[in-house]
Amino acid sequence: MKVLLLKDPKDKDSGPDPYVKELGLCGFEATSIPVLSFEFISLESLFEKLSNPEGYGGLVFTSPRAIEAIKICLKENSKNEAWSKSLKQRWNNKPAYVVGKATASLVEEIGLTPQGEKSGNAEKLAEYICSREKPNSSALLFPCGALKREVLPTVLREKGVPLESLTVYQTTQHTDLQESLSSYFSQQGIPASIVFFSPSGVKFCLQHIQKLSGNFINHIKFAAIGPTTAEAMEAAGIPVSCTADSPTPQDLAAGIQKALQLQNC
Repeated sequence: MKVLLLKDPKDKDSGPDPYVKELGLCGFEATSIPVLSFEFISLESLFEKLSNPEGYGGLVFTSPRAIEAIKICLKENSKNEAWSKSLKQRWNNKPAYVVGKATASLVEEIGLTPQGEKSGNAEKLAEYICSREKPNSSALLFPCGALKREVLPTVLREKGVPLESLTVYQTTQHTDLQESLSSYFSQQGIPASIVFFSPSGVKFCLQHIQKLSGNFINHIKFAAIGPTTAEAMEAAGIPVSCTADSPTPQDLAAGIQKALQLQNC
């Protein structure tokens, strides 16, 4: 049975995509199609703020792209040297809050120690942060995307925990999306399940999928990686057959199996 994953395939250099691998172990033939492109912005301003750890109470990351922005900054030798010599250690004296495991592993790659990775979504991460931060302490630095949801900032504001947001990337539709989807449907046919990984994915893909699926769209089990994406799907009129309990390959595979009424792998 075929599963279409509306997400970037993992870099070949870092081994097989964990979602494709896990679904493969469960007997599914999974394919990833890149949906989004990212443009990084305000990188000088980002590094300026990173150069002043004492001005902040810690860091908050709800997206792998925010850490990618830091990695791009650190490609410059002088900035990388400053980070390695002192900035990294000074930030390590403060918390680096993350929303999930993928973000946590990238935070570790830049030499920081993540906290809160079991949260799984912005709501739970906000609760976790509020349980550890005192009201009116130093602001947490929050590098984020232009399309960030207001859930986390709102909860922190209500609890009196200061947060300083900085937009470091913008999200656009991947240039090859329409062609990739057309190619997939013409070569592979209608998949048993389609998985959305973000509200932006719903926005950019739905019209193409409806057109390519035609009357067979009712046979597809649509899955969401988490509650935020599920909400966007429901708002767009997509029936959500399953939402992963947490945004991991294992939970997604289990959810799809249940939706398709298959035995556990």
